[in-house]
Amino acid sequence: MNEKNLKWGYTTGSCAAAAAKCAVILLLLGKKLDSVSLQTPKGIVLQLHTKNCHWEGQKTICGVQKYSGDDPDVTNGITIYALAEKIEKGIIIEGGEGIGRVTKKGLQQPVGYAAINTVPRNMIRQCVKEICMLADYQKGIAITIFAPEGVEIAKKTYNEKLGIVGGISILGTSGIVEPMSEKALLDSIKAECSVKAANSNGNIILTFGNYGNNFLKKHFHIDIESAVKVSNFIGDAIDFIKTLPLESVLIVGHIGKMIKIAGGIMQTHSKYADCRMEIIGVHAAIAGADSKTVKSIMECITAEQALLLLKNDNVQIFQNTMQSIAKKIMEHIQHRMGEKINCHIVVFSEKLGVLVQSENIVQFLKNYHNENNE
Repeated sequence: MNEKNLKWGYTTGSCAAAAAKCAVILLLLGKKLDSVSLQTPKGIVLQLHTKNCHWEGQKTICGVQKYSGDDPDVTNGITIYALAEKIEKGIIIEGGEGIGRVTKKGLQQPVGYAAINTVPRNMIRQCVKEICMLADYQKGIAITIFAPEGVEIAKKTYNEKLGIVGGISILGTSGIVEPMSEKALLDSIKAECSVKAANSNGNIILTFGNYGNNFLKKHFHIDIESAVKVSNFIGDAIDFIKTLPLESVLIVGHIGKMIKIAGGIMQTHSKYADCRMEIIGVHAAIAGADSKTVKSIMECITAEQALLLLKNDNVQIFQNTMQSIAKKIMEHIQHRMGEKINCHIVVFSEKLGVLVQSENIVQFLKNYHNENNE
């Protein structure tokens, strides 16, 4: 589907702000609305339908149902509620049932706070101020955001891994969900990198996915939760990581992904580029492989198959090829990373195990184990 035809949605932050606005209107003006307008940070004005607006003693409650458009999102359809009550002064924003609590440093909110990000908090605050001015109300308002379905939905997210427990996060920077699943994935990668950086002594490990995580656990006895899975976005991950207070980065990857980096390909999805056999073939030729071997490599389907062929043909040329490939991988990664952060690599295959690794990988792993056992 062309991106222009995709449906946009709105964030949990927009839902929370609209629900808070509606609840305060009922509290201060006595009006129960079926829908409410919301000015988003992106400049788009939304007209959002409300659900189950009612009084509960001296407090008011209103809900707004999340709509994600064509962006895949486990929170699609969840109802975000706001409870409003009068207090003596100020505007207090809290999280209730189904809203996660921050337990690790590195996120937008301090440890112990409800996982309601800065932009949604500002949106809620602005909505409350707007209605207080309209009602000429001089005292304070307390808003509690809650989502009864949030506890179960949170189990399908990265929240617990990020250090958010007990529920979902209230998110959004623009108020709008743009139908780009890649953007959502990149945002989650960046968030996880930030958490890892804030809770480490300067070291971080990146993998491409489950292959890398399982290899870490089996061969280096590192908890798979310690690594950040970057999928195909190694270039974007490096661009973000170099802005963090880190000393060293270890990238652990299967040869099928890492060989692309040797060719300077930093988005490793096959729809962008391949050239795996071409890259292996060139490095094999540099290492001394004859034209017949190179031609056989070019006819292989997988990188693993090509390396098995090369090793069976000549172990020394195979080893020299891997050293040549590793040198190029390091050149491209370090160039993109810059000089501030030291880079290390481990390249492996399912059948051959570790193919090549950085010279100082032992020291990196020792430091990493020490800091995680403190």
